[in-house]
Amino acid sequence: MPLVSAHSLILQSFPYSETSKVLRLFTREMGLRSVIAKGAQRPKSRFGGILEPFTGGIAFFYLREGRDLHTLSGFDLLRSRQGLGRDLTGFAGASLVAELVLRYATEEPHEELFEALEESLDAILAAQGEGRERAAFLAAWRVVDLLGFAPRTDACVTCGRALDAEEPVRFDAAAGGAACRDCRHSGRILDPASRGELGSMLEGALPERPFADPSAQRALLRTYLNAQLAQERPLRSLELFLQQVG
Repeated sequence: MPLVSAHSLILQSFPYSETSKVLRLFTREMGLRSVIAKGAQRPKSRFGGILEPFTGGIAFFYLREGRDLHTLSGFDLLRSRQGLGRDLTGFAGASLVAELVLRYATEEPHEELFEALEESLDAILAAQGEGRERAAFLAAWRVVDLLGFAPRTDACVTCGRALDAEEPVRFDAAAGGAACRDCRHSGRILDPASRGELGSMLEGALPERPFADPSAQRALLRTYLNAQLAQERPLRSLELFLQQVG
C-alpha cells in the first residue's frame, strides 16, 4: 500500500469502534476519499483532536487500491475553522455545501470545486450578521454550479429565448430554471431583482446588499435543490439551514 498525501477538507467525521473514527475527505488531488483514523478517539490520540468537520490540511494515508476505506497515517493542520461550529447559521450553511459535495462529487480530481469549497467555508466563517447568510447562499449555488446542476437564469429552459434582465419570469425548478411568458410553466413568479441576484451567485459574485426579497431566495434554493438534487433522499442540512435563515 503506497503512502500518499493530499490537500484535504474534512467534510464528515463519525465514530468507528470505541477508539477510531472514519473521515470523509474531499481532496484536491484525488476527489472524495474515506479514511479510518485509528485511535483518534483515545484521550491521548496522536491526532490531537483536530480531525473535525471543515478542517483543512494535508492528509497522509495508505491508499488501498480497489478499496473504499484507506488508513490515515497523519494530518498536518492548515486551517481549523472551529468558529463554524459556534454559529448555527454558519454551521448549517457549511453543512449544506459539504453534503452536496459528499453526495455528488466523485474520486476524480476537481481542483476548481476544491478551491471554491475552501474559499466558501472561509467566507462563511469571516462574514458577520446577515452577511453570513448571503455567504452561505453563494457557497451553495457555487457548489451546485460546479457539480454541473446550475439552473438557467438568462434564457428560457423550454424555447431557449434570451430573457431580458427586467422581464418577470416563472422559475420552474423541475424543468431546470427560468421560463419565458410564452412557454407555460408551473413555478413561482421570479422578480428581476431576485433573478439577478441568483445569476450573480451562479457566477461566483456575492451580492453587495441584502437580498431584495429574502423569502424568494429561500424558496428558490429549497425548490431547486429538492427538485434537482434530492429526488431520491432529502438533503438533511437544507432544512436546517433554511430554518436558521428564515
